[in-house]
Amino acid sequence: MNEFQRRSAEINDLLCVLNVLNWDARTQMPAGGSGARAQQMATISALAQEKLLDPSYQAAAQAVGGDAVEGRAAQQALDAISALKRVPAELTRELALLKSEAQDVWARARAASDFQLFAPQLTRMVALNRQLAEALGYEGHPYDALLNMYEPGVTVATLLPLFERLRAHHVPLLQAIQQRPQPDTAFLRAHYPAAEQKRLSLKLAQAFGYDTQRGRLDESAHPFEISFTRQDVRITTRFQENFLPGALFGTLHETGHAMYEQGVRPELSRTVLTSDLLGLYAVAGASYGTHESQSRLWENRIGRSKAFWELHFPLLRETFPEALADVDTAAFHRAVNTVRPSLIRVEADELTYDLHIMLRVELERALIGGELAVKDLPEAWNARIKTDLGLDVPDDAHGVLQDIHWSAGMFGSFPTYTIGNVMASQFYAAALEELPDLESGLQRGEYAPLRGWLTDNIYQYGRTYTPHELLERVTGRGLDPQPYLEYLSGKYGELYGLTPQKEQTT
Repeated sequence: MNEFQRRSAEINDLLCVLNVLNWDARTQMPAGGSGARAQQMATISALAQEKLLDPSYQAAAQAVGGDAVEGRAAQQALDAISALKRVPAELTRELALLKSEAQDVWARARAASDFQLFAPQLTRMVALNRQLAEALGYEGHPYDALLNMYEPGVTVATLLPLFERLRAHHVPLLQAIQQRPQPDTAFLRAHYPAAEQKRLSLKLAQAFGYDTQRGRLDESAHPFEISFTRQDVRITTRFQENFLPGALFGTLHETGHAMYEQGVRPELSRTVLTSDLLGLYAVAGASYGTHESQSRLWENRIGRSKAFWELHFPLLRETFPEALADVDTAAFHRAVNTVRPSLIRVEADELTYDLHIMLRVELERALIGGELAVKDLPEAWNARIKTDLGLDVPDDAHGVLQDIHWSAGMFGSFPTYTIGNVMASQFYAAALEELPDLESGLQRGEYAPLRGWLTDNIYQYGRTYTPHELLERVTGRGLDPQPYLEYLSGKYGELYGLTPQKEQTT
């Protein structure tokens, strides 16, 4: 192992240790441990940054030549070093310390539905992220610097036209759907024991190809996936005994993330190409949007499809015979694809989901830009929900406190969910072109061909390529929402008996 590889492996090890501490804090750590855990995570983050900014590591990266993959890893390391040199070490430590503390306070505030309990930590988090944006630098809006940490190449100037095009499609389609009769979904809120939900969810995840010899399913306040190399990739979900889709589709969503991490080439383990050096996080995806494309693809394109439930509904009814005694496959498939504005993002249907994302992006962009004060955030949130979805927010837990992202300091990450939706349809369309028998196989429960194609074309490369390079390699073009819009129009046109919708062009 050369010097650059050796030092990169040490940095990745520290980032994986951070992930272990984070996983434990969010799944089983007693509440009393939060203060000490914050200090531990801050220490490990500081050590990782110290190793990254060691002049010897920079010299080792500069000495790399020849091999294309190793050269890309070295260049990514040099780019991260250049960026982090502009960030004061004290700011990095403050952020790491605040993230752990803020997540603990957020969880308590959410349970109490009390935004004021969390507001001081959020105010400090916004201030630190503004400092981070200034340190990293930007040309347009300070939000651009934070966007670049999660989705390289995306800026406010490129993001807003994409959102405008999606909104011009989604809103008329939503209005047309709201004029149609809605199916019965009451049975989704019957009693579904958590233990049985967990067994079923894990079984379906394994059917997709989630390797439980290298992973496990746990419970947390907010579902997530996290990896400690490809050999240990864990997922969580949230069980609600009076709402089946939450845990079920939450598990399938995180399974998509997990299979990405499990599918990376073994030789990339403990390298820069499975490390987000700028964010000091162990993750193998080309970007957060690319990662999200896989969770959305497996959750929605496969997990909510008619073919999936025609195959697996008998198992579902066998698991919950009382709750589903009078429900058939068609009724269940129809219910879990109902378009109905809701307050909770992770429970939103595919169509209104992007409206949830746009709301969050607008608000956090305003927070970072200084146009919105933290104290005014609940009011701004509630007003936007009323305008976009026609709903009244009853309390903070169902509103501004529902997501963990701001407590984790992840400003700039929300756009990646919608970018992932767009990428998912592009990747799926490319897979269909190369695998003409794909959908007939999916009807038989053959998920390996799709998983294999995704592994060959996306997963195995980790962070070798930028998201734009990956899209070009796999689909022949950059980010293009057209396949996504066609998918949504076709799916909901069929479900609701709508005439084909013409997309408005601007």
